[in-house]
Amino acid sequence: MSKPRILVTRRWPTAVEAALSEAFDTTLNQDDVALDAAQLRDALLSYDAVLPTVSDRLPAALFEGEAVRSKIIGNFGVGFNHIDIAAAKAKDIVVTNTPGVLTDCTADIAMLLLLSVARRGGEGEREVRAGAWTGWRPTHLVGTKVTGKTVGIIGFGRIGKAFAQRCHFGFGMDVVFYNRSSVDSAEAAHYGARQLPTVEDVLGAADFVSLHCPGGAENRHLMNATRFAAMKPGAFLINTARGDVVDETALIAALEQGTIRGAGLDVYEAEPHVPERLRALENVVLLPHLGSATEETRTAMGMKVMDNISAFFAGREPPDRVI
Repeated sequence: MSKPRILVTRRWPTAVEAALSEAFDTTLNQDDVALDAAQLRDALLSYDAVLPTVSDRLPAALFEGEAVRSKIIGNFGVGFNHIDIAAAKAKDIVVTNTPGVLTDCTADIAMLLLLSVARRGGEGEREVRAGAWTGWRPTHLVGTKVTGKTVGIIGFGRIGKAFAQRCHFGFGMDVVFYNRSSVDSAEAAHYGARQLPTVEDVLGAADFVSLHCPGGAENRHLMNATRFAAMKPGAFLINTARGDVVDETALIAALEQGTIRGAGLDVYEAEPHVPERLRALENVVLLPHLGSATEETRTAMGMKVMDNISAFFAGREPPDRVI
């Protein structure tokens, strides 16, 4: 019996590529250049499974017609708002993701951003590299103390909880959060956190606001001009969730006008494009979507994809099925 044909859209960790190549008739992207829409459409027509990443956009148009061959999309990543789920479902295509394994590393990156923007680490690093540092002085790059401050978390899922734990038990921060559904108070207390009724309540209380909610239509531009105005004037925004959760134009205006003090970002609305006005700001720390970028996590993510498609082709329910 022939092995299922699968396409991996980008280079993955070596161990994962080797495992996939042994188990399936696997095509790898040797050049690691992003596939365009036409190539992704051709992949859906030609392969039994397509294994995209969160940077591969699969809109409805790619699923049109009767010739789609793919039966499963094994997404490398937790977020799947880059895939038109309704269009995939209409073609009876299963979609899976990789939850759980990137929780700690993404929470670590959120903590890195919080500390970096509070203590002006990005500015200091740039100054040293430019040879512009003239020596220690009492008023140089004075930032904000983190210990004892209030952090507000929007979205109290796995990553939000892990971040809360780091903030409260690692840095003695008071943690408040908003979540669409009610979280048991005892469970929240386990992470040193307490739930507030609305997003606005969190924004008004927090010195740092960290986003850990899903992307997609329901949360698109959750952080807009009105909500930036609801934050404390000296507060900071941290985003390791999805770029579309933040209205970047409104964020840039809030930063330029001093509505908020700073921001730490790992995700953007139109990755890899980062607006020039945003890049020009000193009160922002910008990372290139590094949330899950550790060897251990990226390998675990790839193996989760393999587990999902292996189960599917064996006639079992994929463990991380989205639709």
